[in-house]
Amino acid sequence: MTTTFFLVRHAAHDNLGNFLAGRTSDVSLGSQGRDQAERLATRMARENIASIYASPRKRSEETAAAIAAASGIARVETTDALDEVDFGAWSGKTFEVLNADPLWGRWNSMRSLMRAPGGETMLDVQSRIMDLIATLAERAEDRKVVLVSHADVIKTAVCHILGLPTDAWQRFDIAPASISIVATGDWGAKVLTLNEIVP
Repeated sequence: MTTTFFLVRHAAHDNLGNFLAGRTSDVSLGSQGRDQAERLATRMARENIASIYASPRKRSEETAAAIAAASGIARVETTDALDEVDFGAWSGKTFEVLNADPLWGRWNSMRSLMRAPGGETMLDVQSRIMDLIATLAERAEDRKVVLVSHADVIKTAVCHILGLPTDAWQRFDIAPASISIVATGDWGAKVLTLNEIVP
């Protein structure tokens, strides 16, 4: 049997693109993000979703809650497997500050070999999301599953399924409130759509 996973990036917060939110816990959706989440929820309500899982970050939980309300799902499961990358000492810093840090430049050019200071590697991230996908794929009752997470986390899953190195993360976009669909079965896994943006 096939399990379809909707990999959803959380909607936008007000400071998107200005600082590295990382695992800062109190970053909520902004007004634009709330509008995105509502459009996303309307789109996902057509999919007959069985279950929804979300990162423990507030912006992800708020996005997941909108989808759940529109889809008639009573409960969103929160899991650390979908959490944002642990950027360690970089979390909460502005990109202006980060771009002056040589280590940040090295991290972005070869993430397969680097660890965020006090944080994790992208291979750590890839392992946890793929373990979750494998576990959920074994549950026969969950045929359509929504996973609400973060851009880099979704990118590691897509890279794994496509057989790309984690360093290929810059070759495609995962926009706020976007949907990327992957399917798994006894035959393996494949990417069905990438970075669908709901108008």
